[in-house]
Amino acid sequence: MGVVRTGENRSLYNKLFLGIVLCTVVTLTLTSSILLIFFNRIALGQVYRSDLSTLTQTSSEVVSMTDSAQSLSFQIYRNLNVSKLMFYSDPNIYDTVAAMAELQNYLLSMTYIESIYVYNPKSEYMYISARQGQNGMIEKGELIDGEILTLLSHYKDYKPFTPIPRTLLVDADTGRKEAVYSYLCYDAIGSPKVVNSAVIVNIKAQWINKDIGNHSNGDMGKSFIIDNRGRLLSGDELIAGNLKEEARPILEKIISDPDSGYIVEKVNGEKSLISYTRPDALEWRYVRSTPYHLVTHEVRDIQRTTIGIAALILVGGLLLSWYLSRRLYVPIDRMANRMKMLEVEKRNSLYTVRQDFLRNLVHGREAINPKTLRARLATFGIGFDFNNEYRLVLLKIDRFKEFAESREADLRVYKYAILNISSELSSQAYPVETVDLEGDSVLLLLGAANSPEQADEIYLQSLLAQIQKAVEEHLRISVTIAYSELDNQVLHLHSMFKKVKEAAQYRMLKGHGALIKAQEVLVPPIKEYVYPEDREKKLVDAMMSGKLEEARCQYEQIIGEASRYPIPVLQSVITHLTLKLVSIMRIMQKNHNFEFEHNPEWAAPAMERFETLQEVDEFFGSVMSEIQEKLVEKRSLRHEDLIKRINDAIARHYSDPNLSLNWIAEELDMSPSYIGRIYKQITFKAIVDVINAVRMERSLELLQQTHYSVAEIAERCGFTNSSYFYRMFKKHFGLTPTDYRKTANQDEENGSDGAALGSGG
Repeated sequence: MGVVRTGENRSLYNKLFLGIVLCTVVTLTLTSSILLIFFNRIALGQVYRSDLSTLTQTSSEVVSMTDSAQSLSFQIYRNLNVSKLMFYSDPNIYDTVAAMAELQNYLLSMTYIESIYVYNPKSEYMYISARQGQNGMIEKGELIDGEILTLLSHYKDYKPFTPIPRTLLVDADTGRKEAVYSYLCYDAIGSPKVVNSAVIVNIKAQWINKDIGNHSNGDMGKSFIIDNRGRLLSGDELIAGNLKEEARPILEKIISDPDSGYIVEKVNGEKSLISYTRPDALEWRYVRSTPYHLVTHEVRDIQRTTIGIAALILVGGLLLSWYLSRRLYVPIDRMANRMKMLEVEKRNSLYTVRQDFLRNLVHGREAINPKTLRARLATFGIGFDFNNEYRLVLLKIDRFKEFAESREADLRVYKYAILNISSELSSQAYPVETVDLEGDSVLLLLGAANSPEQADEIYLQSLLAQIQKAVEEHLRISVTIAYSELDNQVLHLHSMFKKVKEAAQYRMLKGHGALIKAQEVLVPPIKEYVYPEDREKKLVDAMMSGKLEEARCQYEQIIGEASRYPIPVLQSVITHLTLKLVSIMRIMQKNHNFEFEHNPEWAAPAMERFETLQEVDEFFGSVMSEIQEKLVEKRSLRHEDLIKRINDAIARHYSDPNLSLNWIAEELDMSPSYIGRIYKQITFKAIVDVINAVRMERSLELLQQTHYSVAEIAERCGFTNSSYFYRMFKKHFGLTPTDYRKTANQDEENGSDGAALGSGG
């Protein structure tokens, strides 16, 4: 397109170019900055939530283990044997052995306990039950774990049942240590300076948590504990005294916050994300420090990618801005002139009058006199020439019902926007006039092309496709377009409109967003259509029996045949099938008490609900699937009732020698093969196997609880032959009925003797 180099146009061109470039740069800069900030916050939030979840789980494990240690300590205190060690300065050897056995039992029953100490200040021994290291009665002077005596002498420094992280020396020769948490349970009543007795439970640190103190990999996050005295612990190690000066303000800031949270600070000279929990029941807090570069490494990748993409977009945007600025200012100027003309029309109240006149003209409600038509058109400011070649283009809004419900208040505005977009694009090649029709349609009157190239139908179709694309991009609305052939008689206007309106109905077959030429679709049928009643009967029978695939096949054949005829025939067939479908659903509601999601009262919508054949297929498919699901569900319930009846019959008549598959089938008035097949499909067992299993279980009860002979038991359990009963019993249980009864009697006698012996002791 040529550019007129006037001062005003050059100024407009420069403003367009600079405006587009500036918008591109500002948009990219702001977007990139916002995205980076947003991604950083997301990354920090994700890591914080992950750390908080891990630390909270660790806190829960510590509190839970504390409760277990407290319960165990109280139980040991209440143990009569162990209490003799705590309150007698010199218990006898029998009491000591019994108490140590009790401690060993506690140790073996709880795998997470490393060792249990029983302390009596009046005794020269410490009583220890441990998995490794010193075990038994150990003189206090020979204790490897001498730190425990220090803890007991300063017991007031520790809150009862608060875990104390320690490193326990378990082998003096090798220097091997074990990280434990020690729980003190002591009695200091009447003795304010020293304890009267104490139980110390040492729990392996690895059972309480697997993260605290695991600092082997310096590149990963590190976890710590802040105990109830404000000391920083690293697993089994107190590091508060070794804190660097830069870490003390961080520790104070965490302690001063009563809730959980995170901060970003430098740790050991490295920027880190520090997540922490709120104090738990032990007044402990759990802290995790993660290097900041590990948290944001993905964001840095996004940053580099964003910068690269932004650079490419900027270069492309500059080139596109240069091109668009040259192309856009001409149509913008035309649009400005058009807006001025519309303002004049609005001031003079001509727009509505024009639309009414054109609408009546198209619908044939306006008398047409070619001699006076030009003057009437000029009166309304309509410059369209009906004496020259022209064509009609009808635009129908797809999914109009949903569109109208969601945007009812702005419907006229949207239709006006569609008219404007269509007019602007069409006016470049054709004289154009627009008409706002009722409902979902708007109409374009296109005059003769401005040039021979634009008169080509391929060009016309390309233009109409551009209109569809522009409406979709700017308004998010899909439109179907039907257009007529050229004509040069104004008297033919109404008949042309009827043809293009009928052609638009073929959206039913072509789908949304179709481009339809009226002359290609309005082909009369070769022969008169005859509705296939036999296929309808097969469709109904298949749906009533739940054969969905067969029903769908019949439906597709009926619709496929009708779709080869004009649209009114197809619409009539769809309406007829819909009514038949409603009838089927009502019959099923009456006969089977079905409750359908597609209620029959509204399952037969007006034909306007279906715009395309795909929508019809989806509706019928969903209803068919629901009918099949209801039938399958009812059949499943019927099978479950049959299984229950069979099991009840076996339970009641197991002693009847005639009980068999045929006997049960006769009782239920059903086919033996049918009930046998259904029973095995549902239970994966044969009926005869279930009968034998019930008889065997009953025979076991009679052998244990009665003194009937084996022959009597066989008869009571439905066996007519004792030898057959012997064989079946041995096959099931691996021994004969007589041997089983002897074994059961011996077990009963042994159990009685054991009970008597226990009561005598």
